[in-house]
Amino acid sequence: MYDVIVVGARCAGSPTAMLLARQGHRVLVLDRASFPSDTVSTHYLHQTALLRLQDWGLLDTIVNAGTPAIRRMHFSFQGIELNGFAEPVNGVDAVYCPRRTLLDDTLVTGARKAGAEVVENFSVSDLLFEDGRVVGVRGRENKGPERELRARVVVGADGFHSTVARRVGARTYNVRPSANFIYYSYYRGLDWGLHHKTGFNRRWIGTWPTNDDLTMLAVICNRSHLKEFRQDPEQQFLATFDDVVPEMGKELREKGERVEPFRPMRNPDNYYRTAYGPGWALVGDAGYHKDPLTGWGMADAFLHAEMLADRLHEGLSGERPMDEALADYATTRDEESESVYDFTCTLAELDLPPFFRATLGAIGQSQKWTDTMLGIIAGTVHGDEIFSPEGLQRLYDETGVPEEERVYDPTA
Repeated sequence: MYDVIVVGARCAGSPTAMLLARQGHRVLVLDRASFPSDTVSTHYLHQTALLRLQDWGLLDTIVNAGTPAIRRMHFSFQGIELNGFAEPVNGVDAVYCPRRTLLDDTLVTGARKAGAEVVENFSVSDLLFEDGRVVGVRGRENKGPERELRARVVVGADGFHSTVARRVGARTYNVRPSANFIYYSYYRGLDWGLHHKTGFNRRWIGTWPTNDDLTMLAVICNRSHLKEFRQDPEQQFLATFDDVVPEMGKELREKGERVEPFRPMRNPDNYYRTAYGPGWALVGDAGYHKDPLTGWGMADAFLHAEMLADRLHEGLSGERPMDEALADYATTRDEESESVYDFTCTLAELDLPPFFRATLGAIGQSQKWTDTMLGIIAGTVHGDEIFSPEGLQRLYDETGVPEEERVYDPTA
């Protein structure tokens, strides 16, 4: 009998298990994959995510593996340039974009070292219920016999298509249709650093240095472009760079060498799912997903894993009733993620509304305000520094925006 069974061992599951095991709980982690292994990902770790890795004692593993440090960002939104870097926090003065083969293996190893039992190549087929409460899982390791494993709480950290979420009937809410799809791959011969650029034709390009002297290149396009992409991914990928940043498109054709196949992903809709119920909880993409454009998926997975582990510990240790602790987790998760969710869904349309055209245009006129905005994007500066009424007033005043060009209503 385990205290907690965690289904899924990647960015949300392993941290949840690790933190609970460090507090003395008996934890089992199950994943259908083996590690190290790859998965679809944007790789980007904001400073707030790196602060979690640093606190958990895992950041040095990522850095010492030769993951390139990025200390300057190049953002562009339909001609509005934001180039700079957020202020360092607690010694974290760079961002990193590790391959998931490295990151996930580091997290799984961290969970094991903390005392969690990790079983790879284990497929969960169903949950066990007693009197309406989840009491365990059913599944098999490799092609072995089916087994039943029991726990006080089962955590679903098993992604978009979560078996746990499906079997408990977790309700989705605040659903916003996905506007985009993504293609990405890895290239040699480019030394571009980090770029995040939205063009005028509902197309976007991104570049991130990653491990093994490779650069990850990605394009995100409106779904109206999907048919032509499927017909000729290579040509459409290059054409997107040509369209958004012509000089980068030219250099990509002349110097870039693609070393892995394209990875396409049609993004699922943005959603929240009910975060908990009798004997179960959801974390990571199993419980909350948004467009990858802002690169906040892994950061939120870390933050919510830590939040959930704290609440589970309170329930398991008797500090408060488990259902009360998990209800607190659900409320806090939704409240603290709301602004990032709204911001991401807005930018994912790849067409700036008047409010963001006015504010980002003003921000781009000042290095101080640019670095503040990059701090908000990094999760180390509160959004009210700019987007409160007082912050907007200071922004517009200091950058000399005429009264008739100022926009204060985010819905405008």
